[in-house]
Amino acid sequence: MKPIRNILVATDFSSASRPAFRRALELALANSSALWIAHVAAPPGPLSPDGYVLPRIYEEMELAIRSDAQKRLRVLLSRARRLGVRARALLLKGAPHEAIVRAARSHRSDMIVLGTHGRTGVARFFVGSVAARVVAAASCPVLTVRGR
Repeated sequence: MKPIRNILVATDFSSASRPAFRRALELALANSSALWIAHVAAPPGPLSPDGYVLPRIYEEMELAIRSDAQKRLRVLLSRARRLGVRARALLLKGAPHEAIVRAARSHRSDMIVLGTHGRTGVARFFVGSVAARVVAAASCPVLTVRGR
């Protein structure tokens, strides 16, 4: 098996992504790998019934979302570095599965680690699965870790 030098762990900061982050830390420590901690910032949704929001308000909301994500990424980055893992944070934009796969390619990741929410049936059909899409599109192995 090819050595694991770069690991990309994707997080949405939910409880389902915590076990995946812990597993990625374990793998990074065991393999002396670099760890890329990635989050895809979702754009703000529509706020008014007619779907129009003033551009200034939209930009402020987008800035607040990105600022919150950067703060949360810094917490995870600090945790990884305290354990001795060489870690970097990535704040991504776009469709989550596409952004994750693109980031893994551009950072030459040998593995992607991400959590699953464990949805089944109708919920999975309507919501979809970022993990399933990443598995289908990634050019490297993907480890999915079931959330609680």
